[in-house]
Amino acid sequence: MEAGSDVPALVRELTRRADPARLREDVAFLADRPRGRTHAPEAMLRAEAHVADRLAEAGWRTERQPFDVRWRPGCTDRPGGGRLSPLRFRVHRRLTGANLLADLPARPTDEAADGPAVLVGAHLDTVVGSPGADDNASGVAALLEVARLLGGLRSPPPVRLAFFDMEELGFVGARVAARTARHGRRVSGMLCLESVGCFADGPGTQAMPAGFGALFRGAAGAVRARDGRGDFTLVVHRRSSAEAAELWRRAADAAEPPLPVVTLRDPRPDGPRGVLAGLAVPPLNHLGRSDHAAYWNAGVPAVLLTGTANFRNPRYHRPTDTPDTLDHARLTAVAVATAVTAALWRPPLAPGHGR
Repeated sequence: MEAGSDVPALVRELTRRADPARLREDVAFLADRPRGRTHAPEAMLRAEAHVADRLAEAGWRTERQPFDVRWRPGCTDRPGGGRLSPLRFRVHRRLTGANLLADLPARPTDEAADGPAVLVGAHLDTVVGSPGADDNASGVAALLEVARLLGGLRSPPPVRLAFFDMEELGFVGARVAARTARHGRRVSGMLCLESVGCFADGPGTQAMPAGFGALFRGAAGAVRARDGRGDFTLVVHRRSSAEAAELWRRAADAAEPPLPVVTLRDPRPDGPRGVLAGLAVPPLNHLGRSDHAAYWNAGVPAVLLTGTANFRNPRYHRPTDTPDTLDHARLTAVAVATAVTAALWRPPLAPGHGR
């Protein structure tokens, strides 16, 4: 089965090879303790080593890219309060961290090995005191499964993987990676896995931010039509990444088990104008609460895949965010749908992102 095959056929191919037990094992390893460069550095190094080992087993070449930034606006990684609360705002005097980037080694017949790549990313850190099974060991475990699935294709697609540092401090690692992508391998699009393992099947288990019913009537109506059940994956996109959102929806529909999807289009443009629009309409900033926002701001089409974190999961940013609260079967289907989308999405390269 080649990467260019149609969506249902590729979903079937990858579903046969996907293994929920591997995701369960990865989540359990990562989420047995909090991880953070500033509050649990040894745990971060342990998590990095686990990721690098798993990628090597799947045939990927991993590069650790350290960074050192100063006077960077962001937020605290202490739990409590909403992510958009002014009380969490911080200006970091100095932060030293590292992202992990992974590529498949080029093959002699691979003409696209040095061409534009779709990047799939997830953050590795947690807030203080939380083992972060959903936020975000779920995203990391899904990304490791994406690596296994894509690495097993006869003609692997041009995809790069990123395990970001310091998301909980204000997407610091992703902001560094998005900026340096202009000078390394070109990134044509980005898929972000953020808190994707929590599903709630009971009526009324899905909340929405204040004002969303008026701003996003279609998505709000879709949630109400499900009796407020938190049993879906939210796919947030912009016009530039609408194709990827539709690919992911089609793949999720064909997955096993099938995944309900609610899509939501952020009306802002990519780049600086989108940042300014968020300042003018603050509720829109809920749509940029993960590493994909750094790529939007850099002008790269991006998609957020999420279980909506605190709008569904009562254990968000708490010590109770543990592996036993996740649905590993549906998490595996998330990984399959993401791998299919990464394999088939070919967005045009944005101006200024070539070499």
